Amino acid sequence: MSELEDLQAQMEAAAAALDYEEARRLRDRISLLRGGAGAQDAAAADTAGLVRQQPGAMGLGSSQQRMTPPKGWTPPPKPDLMTKGRSRKR
Repeated sequence: MSELEDLQAQMEAAAAALDYEEARRLRDRISLLRGGAGAQDAAAADTAGLVRQQPGAMGLGSSQQRMTPPKGWTPPPKPDLMTKGRSRKR
């Protein structure tokens, strides 16, 4: 069994035992190993302060459902429907 498979099995066992902190630590260690980190570097890394990206954080094309306007932004005035599409000449 490879190191990744062993860590995966440990992570699943920790999650089944409801030890989510250990499962999170093992998940992050697996991610570091898959990303190219050495085994000792991955074991020594402290990933407790890392935050995963939230859905919609990338903006256009992400799962963000509604745009949040910047602070202080006011919408432009709406056009007058009585004069829209009419020329000034008479």
